[in-house]
Amino acid sequence: MPAPAPLHQYLIVDLSAGIAGAYCTKILADGGAEVVKIESPDGDSLRTWSASGASIDAGTDGALFSYLSSSKKSAVIGVDEADRLTALLHSADAVIWSRESPFAAVESLTPAALLAAHPHLVVTTITPFGLEGPWSDRAATEFTVQAWSGGVVGLGRGAPDRAPIHICGQIGEWFGGAYASAATLAALRSAASTGRGQIVDLSKLETAVAGLTYHPVTFLELRERPFRSERSIFVPGVAQAADGMVALGAATAQQWSDLCVLVGHPEWVDPDAPLAITARAGELAPQIYEWIAERTVEDVAEQATAFRIPNSPVVNGANATDMAHFGERGTFVKNPTAGFSQPDRPYTMSAFDLPRPEAAPRLGEHTAILTEKREAKAAKYTGESIGLPFEGMRVLDMTAFWAGPSCSHILATLGAEVIHLESTSRPDGTRMIAGVPMTDELWWEKSPIFSGLNTNKKSITLNFQTERGQELLRELIKTCDVLVENYTPRVLDQIGLDYESVKALRDDIIMVRMPGFGLDGPWRDKAAFAYVIEDASGLTWLTGHPDQNPVEPYTIGDPNAGIHALNGLLIALAHRDSTGEGTLVEASMVDAALNVAAEQFIEYSAYGALLNRQGNRGPVAAPQNLYQTSGLDEFGRDDNWVAIAVETDDQWAALRTAIGSPEWATDPALDTAAGRRAAHDQVDERLGAWCRERSDDDIVAALWEAGVPVAKVIQPHRQAGLEQLQARGFFAQVTHPVNGTASHTTLPVRFSGTPEGPTMRSAPLLGEHNTEILTGLGLSAADIEVLEQNKIIGTKLAF
Repeated sequence: MPAPAPLHQYLIVDLSAGIAGAYCTKILADGGAEVVKIESPDGDSLRTWSASGASIDAGTDGALFSYLSSSKKSAVIGVDEADRLTALLHSADAVIWSRESPFAAVESLTPAALLAAHPHLVVTTITPFGLEGPWSDRAATEFTVQAWSGGVVGLGRGAPDRAPIHICGQIGEWFGGAYASAATLAALRSAASTGRGQIVDLSKLETAVAGLTYHPVTFLELRERPFRSERSIFVPGVAQAADGMVALGAATAQQWSDLCVLVGHPEWVDPDAPLAITARAGELAPQIYEWIAERTVEDVAEQATAFRIPNSPVVNGANATDMAHFGERGTFVKNPTAGFSQPDRPYTMSAFDLPRPEAAPRLGEHTAILTEKREAKAAKYTGESIGLPFEGMRVLDMTAFWAGPSCSHILATLGAEVIHLESTSRPDGTRMIAGVPMTDELWWEKSPIFSGLNTNKKSITLNFQTERGQELLRELIKTCDVLVENYTPRVLDQIGLDYESVKALRDDIIMVRMPGFGLDGPWRDKAAFAYVIEDASGLTWLTGHPDQNPVEPYTIGDPNAGIHALNGLLIALAHRDSTGEGTLVEASMVDAALNVAAEQFIEYSAYGALLNRQGNRGPVAAPQNLYQTSGLDEFGRDDNWVAIAVETDDQWAALRTAIGSPEWATDPALDTAAGRRAAHDQVDERLGAWCRERSDDDIVAALWEAGVPVAKVIQPHRQAGLEQLQARGFFAQVTHPVNGTASHTTLPVRFSGTPEGPTMRSAPLLGEHNTEILTGLGLSAADIEVLEQNKIIGTKLAF
């Protein structure tokens, strides 16, 4: 008889509204949790939602709702009937809560009231800015939160002669939802051992900082300059081929040299050229694009792959299911409610099958569950701190760059002993992003990016290309509960460390593999940088101005893979807790990205609607855009912007009053969302003129006070100056033995059970813990000295 689903023991009450909460509870339901969605008689707003505006027949639900609500239950109560939830909450394990829900204003259903009445509950709150702080009650949308985070500017995304570009597809909602499910599962692990619940307070502003920007504050403080100060279009980036769009990347000197040879111009390679790669590529862009335009997508990709140049077709809602790689891997499945195509779950387990999704519930289909007799759960209620959820867990971290380390970073911050494995000849690539010459003493210890991603970890250097190195690696694996790796699949396979071999070393180990495109399929060995994953998943397709080629986000593909891998690991841990069985978790980067871009594929499959780029507009708010303001930015450029998004008719009325009720704004046609959307160009022109005469500070003060979602489009390195992040202690001062002291991000979630928060320790020096870890394996000081002499371990780079 098969083991029950890993999360079968959990009852989750969903008091949220919107994509973030729905995606959070989808992940939990997919893992086998019983999720009961509480709805008002009007039903969840997603039941009638379509991003393309498709007509939804009466009595049926929208495709996105059917996707997000598979395997859930629906119970209907009025907002004045909160007492009907008492029995359910007494027997529940967690509540997912957001302010958008009609139940959020009910006094007995506030987070504090829920925990006071039911102290065993994990109450996860998903809000724009967090439950506390000066901005906690401010109006916001995913678009304005992204602006406040610095993510609109990101890594210099977009051409400098146009407005900056936000990452489209409501990405902050999806990423925030994935983070909320991981935080909930972590808190449930604590509850299982302590019997106590707590409030898990997630801020979507902070998840946007974590997912859309690349430790810019740490970089600024350590290097005394911004990581990037100008916007640009990366070349080649997305280009038009003879039969579609294809993307090529040239992020390193080697990739640029290979690209020059690929397009037939080896003479372009000049190591002494005064221009940086980005500038040189921009100069030669017309010839590069001409070469691509003469060839098919398949031909360009095949030749680029042969040169190890990162590449991908540009995937969208219409062509995704035609990709041979996705077809061979069974990436898309049929929705159990309506039969349209949707991405399958972002991870697979070797030891067990996750339950297949069931049809989404009809409104109120399971209301009778509110009167079912269930065993009430009690809490061991003491005043002591709950502690960190991963204390006592040892993790071998064989990851590099951003995707893998972002997963293990959360484990380390929440108490796990995380051992980051490198070698002196093959260090983590983020050590190279130091912003200092490689001639500086200890330059490899000076990377702000490495520092930000690896706080609280230990470091061992081990050359596992040697026989002795492999022997020691195997001994180390035997001591670890979890192994996380994000190499290309062939690396571990070539040294005999596939999952079956690792399992032979430790039977209950959980091995999380994070290949870019999976462990099999035609794209198995493709290079997988964040932007390639974005190209291959639809995230790039939606981002950019409608009259230009798509623009790669260049960020979210990595941390999104990390948080989904963490969800997979937590589900696997729940399975091991109940069965004692380990498993392989395959969590490919592209599958994680396809899941947060799911709306594109669903809209096309269900309604035949191809979602396209809208610049800085979006499907929810109207008006929504970036508007230029007066004054110069910190670099002396006329490049200051604010983000404004009006989601409701009341917000429009408030905006109209705040700008002085000009005649154009009093047109009755603008009183409705449909009218404002139809007149979006005219509204943009007039609202833009009003903003152009004012500073960003004045605009934010006027509109925010009136209850209108608004934000400055800040440079990402200015995040630490936001009073909301300061109030929540999002940045911690961390002292590094080489770099000194600088601000480092913590986690975008606060756990009330550990109000003091985690202790933040500096990222390790290369090989700093060699002696400690190897001594723990039984080696003597003399043994360790021999390893150093033979360059199997070390503390200095060997190249």
